[in-house]
Amino acid sequence: MASHILVIDQGTTSTRSVLFDASARRVAIAQTEFPQHYPQFGWVEHDPEDIWRDTLATARQAIEESGVPARSIAAIGITNQRETAVVWDRATGEPIHRAIVWQDRRGADRCATLRADGAEDLVRARTGLLIDPYFSATKIAWILDNVPDARARAERGELAFGTIDSFLLWRLTGGAVHATDITNASRTMLFDIHRGCWDEELCRLIGVPMAMLPDVHDNAHVYGTTATDLFGAPIPIAGMAGDQQSALFGQACFDRGSAKSTYGTGCFMLLNTGTEAVSSQHRLITTPAYRLDGVTTYALEGSIFVAGAAIKWLRDGLGIITHASQTNDMATKVPDSHGVYMVPAFVGLGAPHWDPAARGSIHGLTLDSSAAHLARAALEAVAYQTLDLAEAMVADGGSRPERLRVDGGMAANDWLCGFLADLTDMAVERPADLETTARGAAFHAGLASGLWSGLDELAALWSPDRLFEPSMTAAARAPLVAGWHDAVARTLSAGPRQS
Repeated sequence: MASHILVIDQGTTSTRSVLFDASARRVAIAQTEFPQHYPQFGWVEHDPEDIWRDTLATARQAIEESGVPARSIAAIGITNQRETAVVWDRATGEPIHRAIVWQDRRGADRCATLRADGAEDLVRARTGLLIDPYFSATKIAWILDNVPDARARAERGELAFGTIDSFLLWRLTGGAVHATDITNASRTMLFDIHRGCWDEELCRLIGVPMAMLPDVHDNAHVYGTTATDLFGAPIPIAGMAGDQQSALFGQACFDRGSAKSTYGTGCFMLLNTGTEAVSSQHRLITTPAYRLDGVTTYALEGSIFVAGAAIKWLRDGLGIITHASQTNDMATKVPDSHGVYMVPAFVGLGAPHWDPAARGSIHGLTLDSSAAHLARAALEAVAYQTLDLAEAMVADGGSRPERLRVDGGMAANDWLCGFLADLTDMAVERPADLETTARGAAFHAGLASGLWSGLDELAALWSPDRLFEPSMTAAARAPLVAGWHDAVARTLSAGPRQS
């Protein structure tokens, strides 16, 4: 009997493949980074062919290193960077332009026009999203308007759009299946999260022909099977979810009021709100968390565009560290941040501000500020932004989680987890396996393929590594938070600004 799940975890800077056994233990993992392209200020692109090449290479490597034959793999799960948009030729499968990445801001002018035309309330009511270039719709429209003959071809049904999951599904099935799941569909700004379908009015408003959109299914669903020549035997593709919803599922946050925060390139905090789609009054996102057997569970989400990317900037941009793990030791070498605050708005500010024109800033520098203070400020910024999200969720009527489950590469940093607990005044719970995004996709694929029976069994597979309890007093916390709010206010008011 097939007893393993292969997960393709396609992220913003790397592609990895992870093989899990029936106990949700990692058997093998293969990962490779791929190039980022920055053709203009505020533009970020990926070559879909790089992603496809790395997907095949890492999947094959994980299978080979594990010694598990393809016939013993019950299913494949896919999880992915979400809003990144790919448009390809249905006949050849070839992309007509590089993928436009979720961080890309080139749709800002179109978004401004939509807001000026009074579309904000309509978009918010149907999609749960704010009008922002972060989401896929304006990226699709840009490709159609800037690649010769693309719009006419799309209207004739010759072109297909997909987020990365959909593109990989198409390639894995040899072009047989054009589909996505509800979590990825919900990030396009074209999907009605209440009716569970593409919205014709929004597609017309933004200029995206419905003929190019994929079918939408539950997260645990048999989408198709891989072409036989890829892995030596056909494997069902039975689970898909956008990376942050996948992490929520992988953290076993199945109960209303449970929450997780993922710290990767960006930071994304999700609070399970059950079957109620809570409408945010504090500029958070209302999003499907997962859909099983046709029933949608929703979440409030706060999206922070830069978390680990700030540490990468310290390494690659400034050269003050050579490895991300050094920031843990640097943060402990100084007693405090020395009044230094980093507001990492390198690609604008996300929730709860949603200012695409904001730019990164560092405040409080003096002549005796050191590299250690700067590293600590970069870590602290992650915690301060998480606090902003948690407070907005509570203000929206969400329950304050007793514990915040954390994951992602930065969650391995003990100092950060401790400071996060102190600043938010919540216990921070780190799982034994930080690969929760991949686990979530594995859980979905395992449910659809019958490897696991239900949510209770999945919850029993989750295990903790360490609990960080808050120890900071309210009196000590208050001036730190006030300093952060001041730094953010100065960043938002700074000029001149570019859109």
